[in-house]
Amino acid sequence: MKRKFLPWGLAALTSLSGSQAFAEVPADRVFYGDHIITMDSTLPSAEAVAIRGDRIVYVGDRAGAGEFVGADTQALELGDKALVPGLIDSHGHVTGSARLIDYVNASSPPVGTSENIADILELLKERLKTNPPPEGGWLVAYGYDDSLLAENRHPTRHDLDKVSADVPIYMSHVSGHLGTANSAALAAAGITEDTPNPPGGVIRRERGGKVPNGVVEETANYLFRKALAATSAGDSTKFERQLKEAVQQFASYGITTIQDGAAQMADVAVMRKMAAAGEIEADIVAIPFAMTGIDFDEVTTLVEEGYQGGVRVGGVKFVLDGSPQGRTAWTTKPYNENPHGVEGPYTAYSTVVPNEFKAQANDLLHRGVPIYMHGNGDAAIDLAMDAVGESFDGEELPDHRSVIIHAQLMRPDQVVRAAELDMVPSFYSAHSFFWGDWHRQSFGDERAFHISPAQSALQKGVHFTIHNDTPVVPPDMMRLMWIAVNRETRNGVILGEDQVLSPYDALYAMTLGGAYQYFEEDSKGSLTVGKQADLAVLGADPLEVDPKTIKDIPVLETISRGKTIFQR
Repeated sequence: MKRKFLPWGLAALTSLSGSQAFAEVPADRVFYGDHIITMDSTLPSAEAVAIRGDRIVYVGDRAGAGEFVGADTQALELGDKALVPGLIDSHGHVTGSARLIDYVNASSPPVGTSENIADILELLKERLKTNPPPEGGWLVAYGYDDSLLAENRHPTRHDLDKVSADVPIYMSHVSGHLGTANSAALAAAGITEDTPNPPGGVIRRERGGKVPNGVVEETANYLFRKALAATSAGDSTKFERQLKEAVQQFASYGITTIQDGAAQMADVAVMRKMAAAGEIEADIVAIPFAMTGIDFDEVTTLVEEGYQGGVRVGGVKFVLDGSPQGRTAWTTKPYNENPHGVEGPYTAYSTVVPNEFKAQANDLLHRGVPIYMHGNGDAAIDLAMDAVGESFDGEELPDHRSVIIHAQLMRPDQVVRAAELDMVPSFYSAHSFFWGDWHRQSFGDERAFHISPAQSALQKGVHFTIHNDTPVVPPDMMRLMWIAVNRETRNGVILGEDQVLSPYDALYAMTLGGAYQYFEEDSKGSLTVGKQADLAVLGADPLEVDPKTIKDIPVLETISRGKTIFQR
């Protein structure tokens, strides 16, 4: 029987009886200011907001707020600072971010310092010297970006063997969809010249032969990750410490609802245990990864349970293709510039068996379980839309809110189809700055200038969100907003002026739009009486400053469920 897709915040909100009932008990805190951005269309701005416990109890003018002030109420004058709803991470990987905390950051500026392969090798040598892995352990790095390195190529096993011939070394590409390893890691993972490419992945080889060169794409990455995971299994104390640090990192950017996209069920269990003990300060929406053979019955039960101490399971994730910066996004038209060593017309490939994926999507959708589908290239987006369209063919379309994660190379006709199918593209808007110049080389200007077509989606009435995909880039929401509003590349090119968003629309995508994606618009996303007391205090009003300076606005305080979890 088809279940209803549940609006998770509705019960909490409808149990409240309005602002008058709240006035009988003083508020814990009242914020006063001229830059309170409610994101509530019925009351777009306010002079005061009051919170008590984990709820907003008043939004309105200064005079009315007086009813909520008692002897112990903390009154705060914002001055030039702005108060906004807590920001919502519409796509990211908090457990992935947690595990990277102890690894080597091989990222290029502005996230790291690596400008060439030699820089990366020096970082690895230094870590090996100052903090070597234990016996049998691996040296791991993340964030290298061939598109930004001076050599414009991936480091290979020959490069990494210069660091160590004995210690296994593995580096994750900035996209998370590729990686590279030294000879010791290849041996530890059992990868030889006789190892076939796994379905949906590629083991790159030495030119003209079968010997692996160390670089792997998509599902071939799992061969390394499986071997690496075996060396650190069972260390839950370390993971719990890392997760707390990662939540704090997200909170420092004003985020009060965090995603764990492609979550592992073992991690979900740990997060639920920590949340029950009150050890997770922000809300986390976990989206388990379908490709790990999860039990759909178990996931359905967890989805129906909703939040347990700040953690809930919000759907299931599929990965349909790769990444445009890694040149593995699956397209219908050939790339203008191929990956290194690839000859002839190239469109990359799917990472799933289409009919198997469609069957799983249909099963979940008819259980009432939301699905999240990673689709960067337009061929992958076609597959995502076909899965939803075929699942509900001949039926009344339910309020399913199926999410297309990234949706970067979404064609104009696909924007129209997203509106028809009520699908939610979560645009990877951060790409315009970080890889916009690279996309012009890969796809040509016609496609590159239409990357993450947020304005087209807005004009067609499509619900959409924007995201950072942390840890691919840090969860800096003001920088994300700045990118969506300006769409300026590293080289200063405006990557499709017709796709820029207004500051208000970008902020909406990070607040009420994000809440809508999660079926939580009744409890989050705006400063509205009865909603959860998730707020962020910004150093300036992002709707009034020069749009070029939005990225420089600091987050001064983050409040989750009524409690300050970050303060500068």
